[in-house]
Amino acid sequence: MILAGEIGATRTRLAAFETEASRLKLIVEKHYLSQEHAGLAEIIAEFIKSEGIAVHRACFGVAGPVRRGRSKISNLTWLIDSRDLAKQLKLESVGMINDLEAFAYGIDGLDSKDFVTLNEGSEDAEGNRAVISARTGLGVAGLYWDGFRHHPFGCEGGHSDFAPRTELEMTLLMYLQKKYGRISCERILSGPGIKNIYDFLRDTRTAEEPGWLKDQMAAAADPPALISQLAAEGKAPICDQAMSLFASIYGAETGNVALNFMSTGGIFIGGSVAAKNVPRMKDPVFMKSFLDKGRMAPLMKEIPVTIVLNDDSGLIGAARYTLIEKAFKSKKST
Repeated sequence: MILAGEIGATRTRLAAFETEASRLKLIVEKHYLSQEHAGLAEIIAEFIKSEGIAVHRACFGVAGPVRRGRSKISNLTWLIDSRDLAKQLKLESVGMINDLEAFAYGIDGLDSKDFVTLNEGSEDAEGNRAVISARTGLGVAGLYWDGFRHHPFGCEGGHSDFAPRTELEMTLLMYLQKKYGRISCERILSGPGIKNIYDFLRDTRTAEEPGWLKDQMAAAADPPALISQLAAEGKAPICDQAMSLFASIYGAETGNVALNFMSTGGIFIGGSVAAKNVPRMKDPVFMKSFLDKGRMAPLMKEIPVTIVLNDDSGLIGAARYTLIEKAFKSKKST
């Protein structure tokens, strides 16, 4: 039995998988509120006990950088060490990788229904791949192509500097700098980033916030979700402008990631923001910004661009990591 997990500051997801002819079969999945527990080992022990399962190997995708099998989760007191977990829980092996690296491992384990194509790209697209995912934050990972298979690797590209392209985006940058200082892409390309864009349009009077919307925003439990909903329904021009600007910047940064990783094999867009706003992502503004790379525009047209709808890609990827690593170690030892 394989234990897979997605570990974040707010939520921890655990799932148990069985293998059938080298394919994964989900047995059970549970969610936990991370801050209600003293550490990951406590959650895992509770999961194994409540489900009555025997786990042999595990892998966890964590929201943050991983070095030498260790990671400190932002906004949590947890310091997670894969070797300590293996000893405490008596497991054969415990892998720990970045959450977007886990997402990347999961791509080849998904079905065709889990994808929405934004750009077909070249018919014989081959080479490196990349993933970008806007959720609570912005995640990025690469997949190196060795001529036979892809090798995912994590990075912290979501924390790179935001590079404005237009006068409006320059004004947005200066507005946010007054609030936060240095501005990373994550400050804009995330759920909270949608609210930052909305606030910018309102406070600079670039767009008008009607009184009824002001009341709804004040009462909203999830302002970014309300903004995207009202934009989709065409009920508030300021929300439509916010989502349009978001899509434009997202397209540009997705193009930057594609160039940085030379991802001629395709770029995959994950995260709840894209999955819940597919019509907005299909709007020409996203791909226009993606393709707008000057002399590199012909190359950009050849790159497949795909939205990943399956929210379980990270869990599937963490489980697939254990299978791939086990197969690699077995091959290496023979």
